[in-house]
Amino acid sequence: MRALTPMTDVTYRALFCDLLTDRVIDALPLTDVEFDDFIGKPGQLRATVPLPDEALARRARAALRPGRTAVWLERGSDIWWGGILWTSTPAGDERGRLSVQIQAGTFDSYLEHRILSQDVHFPPDAKPALPPVDQFEIVRGLVRHAQEQPGGDIGITFGKEVSGVTARRSYAWSDLARVRELIDQLAAMENGFEWRVHCYRDPASGARVKRLQLGHPRITTSALADIVLDRPGQVLAYSLPADSTVQANVWVARGESDNRDQASESRPQLSAVQVATADLRAGWPRLEGSSDLSGISDKRLLDGSAAAELQRARSPQVIPEVTIRVDGRITPALIGATVLLRIRDGWHREGPDVRYRVVGLTVTPPARGKGETAKLYLEEA
Repeated sequence: MRALTPMTDVTYRALFCDLLTDRVIDALPLTDVEFDDFIGKPGQLRATVPLPDEALARRARAALRPGRTAVWLERGSDIWWGGILWTSTPAGDERGRLSVQIQAGTFDSYLEHRILSQDVHFPPDAKPALPPVDQFEIVRGLVRHAQEQPGGDIGITFGKEVSGVTARRSYAWSDLARVRELIDQLAAMENGFEWRVHCYRDPASGARVKRLQLGHPRITTSALADIVLDRPGQVLAYSLPADSTVQANVWVARGESDNRDQASESRPQLSAVQVATADLRAGWPRLEGSSDLSGISDKRLLDGSAAAELQRARSPQVIPEVTIRVDGRITPALIGATVLLRIRDGWHREGPDVRYRVVGLTVTPPARGKGETAKLYLEEA
């Protein structure tokens, strides 16, 4: 995949590696490539491996092993995406042409496939005399537990960030909860956080890195100045929806039963009903939402989760998207950074000039007759 941009020649290369050792198995050509990355949910890579001859087909069979192959996408010398191959679909058309359609998920998707191997407590042994631990250490502890099991270490590394928010948590093996589910539940609590696995090349060693990135209350990327995106200009297309289908001003969370008497009926524990009374007084209709939290029966934790969910759901959800030409300012490292969006057209006669935080992006590499573009997913900063 090559294309001439106003900056320079752009070359993408896909490396297929053993997931546990990161040993390179092969580098294969890709077509129809699109990849994305987000804060708060796994990203994906979708592509096709063309197989014009039997030799390349043999190489592809050896490299494309779903569930145990890592995929790294390089743009020039930089890592732009990393993840795990989850599906490969060989196919042949009516003209005898062979290809393999592949789909991969970012490395955090691995934690959707892991459960605890034993009861885990924070602080250790659930001793009341021990102080609560920072919520970031709970996240690191869960990932560390997953990687300590035989065959479980995929090389996710950690920092020493602290959020300043402490908590106590006990997780039972018998709940069979997914590790990612536990982290997402903790992140969604009151005074929660954001997390992702950031992939990049270490500037000193040149090694490919999978780094657990944590931010409280949000992941942010510092910059000397906002990147300005103009329409007319670099912005090719935009969408600024307002969505009230997920809006709520009343919320209740449901957890597990705390009934230990097997002779009586077991009922789930519910949070106190959280109500945004100011919204109702202002004339909003009553809009109710709910959530389920597996493995949690502590009413205090359920109340905190319901309060946090209500805060997120009170305003109509707006998820702006802008499609832009990729230049030297636009890279996956932009996730968490702030941009200034300036639109001048028939709808926006006097703006908006709004600062947004980038919470995700989808990149379409250059192809024949098409330039390199990126779709940015934004939230108001």
